[in-house]
Amino acid sequence: MKFNPDLCRNESEVESKLFVQFLLPTLGYDPSTWHQEVAFGNIRLDFLAFTSQVFPQAADNLPKVGIVMEAKHPKQNLDFHVRRLTHYLTKLQVCYGVLSNGKDFRIYELVGDQLKLSFRCDGMAVADKIDEIKDIISRDKLRSISQTLMPTTQDQPLSLATRLELSPIKDPASTPLPLPNPSLTTSMKTIAIYHNKGGVGKTTTVVNLAAALSKKGKRVLVIDLDSQANTTFATGLIKFEDEEFDDIKELNVLQILSYEDSFPISEVARKSNFCNPSIDVVPAHISLMESEDMLGRMDSSRMILMQKLKDVESKYDIVLIDTPPSLNLYARVALIACDYLIIPSDLKPYANQGLVNVKEFIKKVNGFRKQISKPPVNILGVLPNKISTNSRFVQYTLPNRLSKIEKKYDLQLMNSIIYDRDELAKCGELTQVIGDIEVADPKSIFDFKPDAMSAQEFELLSIEILEKIGVTR
Repeated sequence: MKFNPDLCRNESEVESKLFVQFLLPTLGYDPSTWHQEVAFGNIRLDFLAFTSQVFPQAADNLPKVGIVMEAKHPKQNLDFHVRRLTHYLTKLQVCYGVLSNGKDFRIYELVGDQLKLSFRCDGMAVADKIDEIKDIISRDKLRSISQTLMPTTQDQPLSLATRLELSPIKDPASTPLPLPNPSLTTSMKTIAIYHNKGGVGKTTTVVNLAAALSKKGKRVLVIDLDSQANTTFATGLIKFEDEEFDDIKELNVLQILSYEDSFPISEVARKSNFCNPSIDVVPAHISLMESEDMLGRMDSSRMILMQKLKDVESKYDIVLIDTPPSLNLYARVALIACDYLIIPSDLKPYANQGLVNVKEFIKKVNGFRKQISKPPVNILGVLPNKISTNSRFVQYTLPNRLSKIEKKYDLQLMNSIIYDRDELAKCGELTQVIGDIEVADPKSIFDFKPDAMSAQEFELLSIEILEKIGVTR
């Protein structure tokens, strides 16, 4: 049998015609040795294949000898999915990964914590090159590798008793949303999203990350510390056209920062239904701009937010703070109050140059944190954000820009990447008519288009963050 990629019009047909009907049986895997639509915790796989019906143990921390196979739509660029495949293989410690959209066929090998491209060909050539493919990932080949690595190790039954639970993927719409369970999480974690360069997607990151965490059953509070109030707008709290009907002016984050003994967070925070489950948001207001000098003369202003957050530690699991793109008082307040920091960046020259100022600013804030016996800010990393989806950019330019972050600026990169997609802009531009006026009615990417690539990217980002901050998922 020969595989013809022209007969694959969608992802489902790539799965059935390439993997199920051609590749798996040709490589010697019978239905008892591969599994379709499986999940390990929050990782969801199209196919998982091993040499037997049991889940192999890895000897001496070597990867398990098996294959993760991921099918994509024929129009999708596989370069966008390599980092996700890396996450799957490193998390599950499986040694091989196959990635294909029908037209492009690739085999990757896990080497340490990096993927190595072992084989690549056009989809039309898969049948002609099947012997080369067999020499890498056929059942007989992997069985011989397994026996070499683990000559005396017995495989363990693949069941719910295994360390990684394998279960069929359910339709998300039919799966009840998890309820928050404080006993399964550690203490409240506060994360600031900061870069002193504007236009790098801070607000988009904050609101969609909040939605992703909420969907994982986390109790989420978002604090808007930017006088532009973009996060307040993006979470749907501005329902007026005329300032005469402004219901935020008298109760926002400014009041929290201005009064030590009144205006607690619980009184100022508002429920936002821009995502389901809902989150709480402390709104910002343009009046923050004119009040900065006044607050700057208050010695206590830098610590008020940190102190008031202590009063809601039992109410929230995660606090996300959106910050202004500057080195001002409000950015300082956020970095003093937070436990962790994410630095979103589009990786363009101006944003990269700003990283020098960001590092110096963090250094000064850490000096103050030391005075108040608080540990330095834990930087989770630079988050590549608003990244172009142009295939040549992703293949040639992006790797160079990513490498500069660690080599030139000595900052850690996050594993996740958020690409610049129309769907992210559209979900924030939704409106509704209330009476005679049209007001903003934004939705999170998960509530606007849950199957979108952007939703998958924020899902992976939330997983990465929860792992790094030590919160049980």
